[in-house]
Amino acid sequence: MNRLTKYIKNRFFLGLICGLLVMSQSPYITACPFCSAPSLTLTEQLSQSDVAVLAQWSEAEKGTLEKAGKTVFEIKEIIRQSDKGKLKVGDQITINRHRPGKKGNLFLLLGTKGTSIDWGDPIEVTETSFHYISQAPAPEEKTSKRLRYFLKFLEYPDQMISNDAYAEFANAPYEEITPLSKDLPREKIRKWIVDPETPVTRLGLYGLLLGLCGQESDIAFMEQKINEPTKEYRLGIDGVISGYLLLTGADGLTKIDQSKFVPKEVAFSETYAAMQALRFMWTYGNERISKERLRQSMRLLLERPELTDLVVADLARWNDWSMLDRLMEMYGADDYNIPSIKRAIVRYLLVASKGKNKKGIGPDAATTKKANELLDKLRKEDPKTVKSAERFFFFK
Repeated sequence: MNRLTKYIKNRFFLGLICGLLVMSQSPYITACPFCSAPSLTLTEQLSQSDVAVLAQWSEAEKGTLEKAGKTVFEIKEIIRQSDKGKLKVGDQITINRHRPGKKGNLFLLLGTKGTSIDWGDPIEVTETSFHYISQAPAPEEKTSKRLRYFLKFLEYPDQMISNDAYAEFANAPYEEITPLSKDLPREKIRKWIVDPETPVTRLGLYGLLLGLCGQESDIAFMEQKINEPTKEYRLGIDGVISGYLLLTGADGLTKIDQSKFVPKEVAFSETYAAMQALRFMWTYGNERISKERLRQSMRLLLERPELTDLVVADLARWNDWSMLDRLMEMYGADDYNIPSIKRAIVRYLLVASKGKNKKGIGPDAATTKKANELLDKLRKEDPKTVKSAERFFFFK
């Protein structure tokens, strides 16, 4: 595989990852950064409904070309209704669609009120899952307090319950998870991380949780997980690396440099996961690792052409202007003669050319002057790329 083919393959892979992350996180910008596919939880669905009842399946009729199917339920318990007294225990509810079931099966029925009640899809429950839902703290309560309730149900044997408890964590901002550090079941989390029965979508969360509650004895355990030989994409390993860095700080980052960043033979997905962990530590690490130390590791990734454009953008965001000369050496050279990389370098120079912002953050006067000189040079030598980079450049 030549370098260009490898670059295109890795960029396609990276685009796929980024697309999945955007799709899964776009409705929840502040959600847990390593949790996949946050969804509307059961308590959120309950809070958004006007009417909620626990009902038993009675009978159902399949639809035909002439008429719609129907399902009949008998109300066993009323959880919520806006018109008090309208629905009563023992009443029957008929939904105009077929829902298979067995007599006596329990369902949670949620409805919104208009001219009549519009019932959503019946949610099959057990007595245990119903009690889990009905006893859960309301969404209006403080998130960290609510999470203490759901913490007890992570990896619960009832899949509906464990999936919903995970979703509550997946939807929660990281800042609301950190107060639980002393309550986290450390030994259980270790088992979940290595248990092949644990859904891989939860690995990122559990790695992060172990980083918050871990002890020195967990360091070797996490290193073993991080360094498992692989050529395949491992969902959630970015969360495990982030938890490891929370636990180990700069010493751990040095090992990540040596295992994920410096060796060229490391799988692209592993290097990208470690890069995501760097970004996490920059945003959420609370100086557990100094900003300059994080910049140092990010600079190592300039040697990976398949990541260079992303790295250059991060260095600009991180106010790292030490790479001006290095980037100009790379511009158009060998493996870096790729439009996306050249545009990233131009945008780096554009940010540097603006000087300090209103908050006093940004390059010094000498760097700004040099950046403007380099931009003038590129406008003469490669006007097409500069124009393309400027077209979608937004700077505040």
